[in-house]
Amino acid sequence: MHELGIIVQITKSLAEIAETNKLTEIGSVTLEIGEVSGIIPSYFEDCWQYYRRKNELIRNAELIIEIKPGVTFCEDCRKIYETVKYGKECPFCENENTFLVEGNECIIKQIEAR
Repeated sequence: MHELGIIVQITKSLAEIAETNKLTEIGSVTLEIGEVSGIIPSYFEDCWQYYRRKNELIRNAELIIEIKPGVTFCEDCRKIYETVKYGKECPFCENENTFLVEGNECIIKQIEAR
């Protein structure tokens, strides 16, 4: 389960942001998680609940997850399509000369401080 490791890294980033901005408590954190990031939102939520009890800065913080769709670009026909629905093969020209444009990220989108 790599979700806990990601939570630890996010918490380190939050601590740096809190120190820079002289924050003592985080009220909520909004994350954008790509639908092909490999992160399982329910596991992520469980890890958040577990880890926030160990960290005073996020002890009362709500985790808000926004799922960002996977988008793939086909270099042959120059079209974009839904990654999850079609995978690596382009639904327009049926070639596999494609690459993921977005949808594998995990980004801190917003922080609410108290």
